[in-house]
Amino acid sequence: MDEVKQLILDIKKGNLKPIYFLMGEEAYYIDSVSDYIEANVLAEEEKGFNQMVLYGRDVTIDDIVGNAKRYPMMAERQVVIVKEAQDLSRSIEKLAAYAANPQPTTVLVFNYKYKKLDKRKALYKALKKVGVVFESKKLYENQVADWIRRVLSGQNYTISPKAAQMLVEFLGTDLSKINNELSKLKIVLPAGTEITPEHVEENIGISKDYNNFELRKAVGEGNILKAHKIAHYFADNPKDNPMVVTVSLLFNFFSQLLHLHGLSDKNPRNVASALKVNPYFVNEYITAARHYPMRKVSEVIATLREFDVKSKGVGSNSVSQGDLLKELLVRIMN
Repeated sequence: MDEVKQLILDIKKGNLKPIYFLMGEEAYYIDSVSDYIEANVLAEEEKGFNQMVLYGRDVTIDDIVGNAKRYPMMAERQVVIVKEAQDLSRSIEKLAAYAANPQPTTVLVFNYKYKKLDKRKALYKALKKVGVVFESKKLYENQVADWIRRVLSGQNYTISPKAAQMLVEFLGTDLSKINNELSKLKIVLPAGTEITPEHVEENIGISKDYNNFELRKAVGEGNILKAHKIAHYFADNPKDNPMVVTVSLLFNFFSQLLHLHGLSDKNPRNVASALKVNPYFVNEYITAARHYPMRKVSEVIATLREFDVKSKGVGSNSVSQGDLLKELLVRIMN
């Protein structure tokens, strides 16, 4: 995120490079930089003749180079943006000759999503000398809630830890999808608001009481009644609560409990750091560790591996996902 801010700051100051090669697994940052260039490098009256958007599936490298070598019309520079450039992955190395001697009055932008250049090859080396090569890396799940807080903080909003966790567990690590949902919240909530689980439930449709976060908490507390109520809700709404996601989250939770049991220093601050969790949730892990000794945690992890396979249809074709989850909870909590 800091690298993106610096990139955009440089562009804002007019420190433009002839080529921006934006690549990697996280599309959100690639789109953010590309959209900023598209919106801000040229004045509106210059864009008609001097800004072009191409799509990788429709052009060749020769087409792109031909457009990049044109001179701008009645403007200091032109902008050429290649979206979905990953469709050119088989021929992308042909760009190396242009990258070695790019047109100084052209800003050429590649959106090369879900792929990376081979750093040993000529194109990468040439780009590093004359332009910007930005790799947009996927965030780990335990980093996304913090990303949500930082994004909202920059826009004069805050969010409760539980609300942030609900978004992560429901939307995963797709930052574009999360950002779209945050935009919906900002439309209905005034600046300065702390976003709560109630706001998330009312405006995004994620239940604050019946979700994987609450199931994990109920399991950790040994609250059998609450866990089975949530399982019944999941059984009635299988599309919104796929079994495979629930098993994965429980597996991560019990793996962290195993790590917690192995810590010599169980001070809450050290636990938060070691498990890479928000300090707000540390007591949840400490409570769960009391209910599940190390040997039981190891047994649960083995059970979760078994049910991970079953949740994908192996050896359980005739069993509903809801019944599988109920059986899993019985095995874990007994």
